[in-house]
Amino acid sequence: MTETIPSCTPRLPNPRPFTALFVLLFAAFAATAFKPFNIRPTPVEAVEVMQFRQDIVGYAQNFLGLRYRSAGRSPKTGFDCSGFTNYILDEFSVQVSSCSATQSRQGLKVSLNDVLPGDLVFFGGRGRIQHVAMVVENTADGIFCVHSTCTRGIVVENISTSKYWKPRILFARDVISEEAG
Repeated sequence: MTETIPSCTPRLPNPRPFTALFVLLFAAFAATAFKPFNIRPTPVEAVEVMQFRQDIVGYAQNFLGLRYRSAGRSPKTGFDCSGFTNYILDEFSVQVSSCSATQSRQGLKVSLNDVLPGDLVFFGGRGRIQHVAMVVENTADGIFCVHSTCTRGIVVENISTSKYWKPRILFARDVISEEAG
């Protein structure tokens, strides 16, 4: 009689059934791990972003009455228009240039009808950016902005009804949405 000596090599299960399980698990992970860029924010995210925007413009209004200063970038010395928007946004970790012409190319262009608090509105003429302001609110009565003006310092005013500002409005940009999320 011959005896069979048991093998020391354990018999491994067939890997094919596990391959399907692995692929299924990987697909589930990939579907939840990566957020597509073109999906609208959920209502909760939208509320958080709107609150973030309100916090920014609320902070900006703390500087009402501060004097204008050419090339100014500090509340200690005064602000010019782009120094003001740069300073306010930087306090909330939203990075924009301190130059209005460069700010005018940052973020996403938005319709004036659709501006939200914190969006930037640009003014100018003869093909040049000459001024920037930050939207405080957009209502049926117009677009109210906070900005640093040469003659009155930092003010909030309705640019939609202003005889001075309305004809100089060029366009608006959203520099917050990408940073807030």
